[in-house]
Amino acid sequence: MTRTRVHAICPSALLVDLYELTMMQAYWAHGIAGSATFDLFVRRLPPSRNFLLAVGLETAVELLAGTRFTADDLEYLSATGLFDRGFLDELGSFRFTGDVDAMAEGTVAFAREPVLRVTAPLLEAQFFESVLMNQFHVQTLLASKAARVVLAAGGRRVVDFGMRRMHGVDSAVAGARAYWVAGLDGTSNVLAGELYGIPIVGTMAHSFVQCHSSELDAFRAFAATYPETVLLVDTYDTLQGVEHVIELARELGDAFRVRGIRLDSGDLLELSRAARQRLDAAGLGQVRIFASGNLDEHRVSELVGGGAPIDAFGVGTRLGTSEDAPNLDLVYKLAQLDGRPLLKLSTDKATLPGIKQVWRRVDDQGRFAGDVIGLAGETLDGVPLLEPVMRHGARVREPADALAAARQRAAEQLAALPKSVRGLEPAEPPYPVEVSPALAECARQVSAGLAD
Repeated sequence: MTRTRVHAICPSALLVDLYELTMMQAYWAHGIAGSATFDLFVRRLPPSRNFLLAVGLETAVELLAGTRFTADDLEYLSATGLFDRGFLDELGSFRFTGDVDAMAEGTVAFAREPVLRVTAPLLEAQFFESVLMNQFHVQTLLASKAARVVLAAGGRRVVDFGMRRMHGVDSAVAGARAYWVAGLDGTSNVLAGELYGIPIVGTMAHSFVQCHSSELDAFRAFAATYPETVLLVDTYDTLQGVEHVIELARELGDAFRVRGIRLDSGDLLELSRAARQRLDAAGLGQVRIFASGNLDEHRVSELVGGGAPIDAFGVGTRLGTSEDAPNLDLVYKLAQLDGRPLLKLSTDKATLPGIKQVWRRVDDQGRFAGDVIGLAGETLDGVPLLEPVMRHGARVREPADALAAARQRAAEQLAALPKSVRGLEPAEPPYPVEVSPALAECARQVSAGLAD
């Protein structure tokens, strides 16, 4: 049975950038209020990404609904000398009372498209900027990397071994969830397994082999405790390790139930071929080959393309740190205040004004054909992607098995991408995302008004 919590970490209300609190006090002091709409989106895709997989919504909803200032929080803020007592009293009753519209988790997204829209009283909407960015950033970044590995694996199993080198506890737990949405088949992270119901997987470490007088003795001991295990064969000499597995099979006879061997170093293509040949010659065709060791989507693609007889992959560091694209240009920007569309004109950082919607067109083969960002009041061709999630600070509806639904959605979304966009190389042409004429005209008018 899994826990009902979406996330392992329940951050303090003080997990906020200082400028959000100081702006809030300045708004409060000068009577600046009203209903504000902020968009969360990625300005541009990393050079090595053709798409993103939006993940983080469930964490965001949990944070929006549950964030409160404690007496200790308010005492700390008072001690900084930065805040008026009246403002701190306001924070004492702080609650999110606004609306959220978002792309469902597991939806493919592209640059400039809002994946989340918050409409709330200005102080509330402003407050959540950094924590929402933090959660969407790590989960979308890692889910997008994981989706590429899954696509490269071509149907072979992929599992997560990345916790030990990920950037902190929050990243390791949120990342395991994001990987599951993206299509990975399991995680070594036991807490993530308990929280989210993700299958937990693991083999053995080289240290277990080193603690025994011989590799064969280590295999005997581990298989006695876990008969259906996967044995790590490269501590000393990989192919000699395979021979020791074969010897163990001869010793145990019908009691031999080892499911696989793990290759963790060296030329995985040639070693997997040689291992498969030896296992098959010994009548061990049922023993699978599992590969790990500095793998990413490019290495997995090379191994699959080279015909490596590898049945499953364990990916760790390069996935857990999204090594080739370790950050997204993710932002949370004000788009409207009390019915007045707003934008930025900063160089390379211009934004689109107003309350927006994203429509996705699908061709007659069921492939995604292009997106249009428009004003929410428009009626355009395609399927609208931003859906109601919260109204007046409460969920519109409780999700039924939200994680399973997100995983299924991601699989369907990835399958519907054009072939070039699913590929590892930059798509030519890129997936088309347009701005509707009405939104473009709105932006022109707002910009012209700023020049007056």
